Amino acid sequence: MMKMKVLGALAALGLLAGCASNIQQVRTVEATGSPFTAALTEEYRQFTVFEADEMYDWSNADYFARKGLSAAGGEVVLPEEVASWDLPADKVDEITAARARLVTALDAGGRDQAPAIAARAQARFDCWVEQQEENHQPDHIAACRDEFLKAMDELEAAMAPQQAASPETYLVLFDFDKADLNEAGKAVVDQLIADMKIMGGTPSISVTGHADRSGSEDYNMALSLRRADTVRQALIDAGIVADQVTVSGRGESENAVPTADGVAEQGNRRVEIIVQ
Repeated sequence: MMKMKVLGALAALGLLAGCASNIQQVRTVEATGSPFTAALTEEYRQFTVFEADEMYDWSNADYFARKGLSAAGGEVVLPEEVASWDLPADKVDEITAARARLVTALDAGGRDQAPAIAARAQARFDCWVEQQEENHQPDHIAACRDEFLKAMDELEAAMAPQQAASPETYLVLFDFDKADLNEAGKAVVDQLIADMKIMGGTPSISVTGHADRSGSEDYNMALSLRRADTVRQALIDAGIVADQVTVSGRGESENAVPTADGVAEQGNRRVEIIVQ
């Protein structure tokens, strides 16, 4: 009996030594691999330190230290399997659904699109499972669950398709049979330039000239192109790179204000500028 007790004690000491070794390693390990596995290493490092230093739960600290070490080696470790934990029966469905939501996001590209958030979501899920199995610290359970749900909302938002910015449209009106900018037209160009400084980047700009229905179709086509060229040059003079601007003319074919042929209408003597 005494020999068995000694052997049992030595086995326990060996187990504790192994736990301590993993826990110590994860405290200082340098992560390799992807941004996700690096972020996951840090999440499991923090989880391990909490379990070891705050909760004195050496068994779970060792378990999550090993997950952290695997992540540090570049391995994509998975969220905990619900069936592997002895969870309260009334919590199994909720946690199973939560894991399915997490895995769906991870497998849909969450690890690559938002690695830090994805890692936090996985670690907080594991924390929730671990705390729910213990089932005696409701504040800790709630904290892990709430942090998981918050991280999942952030992850799914980060993965949502981004709507393309709506193009900005500017309208420059011209005097009758003129292709030079009047004061109102200059003010529109100035406003566009000011707006582009706020937008930043290098958007593309399309400049389309139009004419009213007075005059012949051929003349109006040429006039619409001259108007578009005038606006393009004004943009370039203001600092816009020439390659950003495309020019076209529509003549009298696309009137903003429907009129009979031969009618002079300022609303149709225009250049439309679209920035996108």
